[in-house]
Amino acid sequence: MTEILQLAKEAALTAGKLIRSLQGKTEIHYKDTSYNLVTMADKESEKAIFSLIRSSMPDSIIMSEETLWQQNVMAERLWIIDPLDGTNNFAHSIPHYCVSIAYAEKGSVKVAAIYDPNRDELFTAESGRGAFCNGEKISVSQNKFLKESVIATGFYYERGEMMQNTLYSIFRLMGENIQGIRRMGSAALDLSWVACGRYEGYFEYMLSPWDFAAGMLLVKEAGGVFGDRDGTDQGLRSQGVISSNTFLYETFSKLIKWSSISTEKQLVLR
Repeated sequence: MTEILQLAKEAALTAGKLIRSLQGKTEIHYKDTSYNLVTMADKESEKAIFSLIRSSMPDSIIMSEETLWQQNVMAERLWIIDPLDGTNNFAHSIPHYCVSIAYAEKGSVKVAAIYDPNRDELFTAESGRGAFCNGEKISVSQNKFLKESVIATGFYYERGEMMQNTLYSIFRLMGENIQGIRRMGSAALDLSWVACGRYEGYFEYMLSPWDFAAGMLLVKEAGGVFGDRDGTDQGLRSQGVISSNTFLYETFSKLIKWSSISTEKQLVLR
């Protein structure tokens, strides 16, 4: 896995530096709505990553947000790529976006690399070997109480029930007197920041494997807990994410898990 990790790091660094060089210089297009964007930087980053992976491991399958998103997550050798996570931020010159790369075998993520080119932070993990930022070992926050916590969240593109449930979950968390909520716009970086202890927790109700695969391994290797939107361990088959440290996870997930939020939300909002 060490050679695969080196390849993931090289690909993440190469693509990250490329997209940063293109900020403010690329065309912006809509995928299906005015708030679901893609830029030429997404495409160029993807090409650069594909080139490196295919030259070194031509027998691998690649899953990527922009072009190869219908792949089997249980494939024997699978690269899971988000060439630019935080495209809306990038399009508005907000310096908070990253490249996310994971390598998995038969549904188990073995290697992760997430590169934030604006802060020059490279988060990496290898299964069973810990999580790191720029070569320094990292760990999740050791806070034991929600009232001492900053929680991150994200919003899916659907703006009906999913948006309402997210807003109601924020309402519930604020009722626990948490120190703050952050919505930064990059799931991969949110998970990286849970892994290094900047956030105590993160949740989002709809994500795809390229959004969370690398971050999932980072959090686990940093001593944290990663579950789907109902708090169970579904791995790469997860639809959403609830992630925290071991002290907070049970309380945190009970408050916001998808299966329990809708009914209570409706009773409160009547």
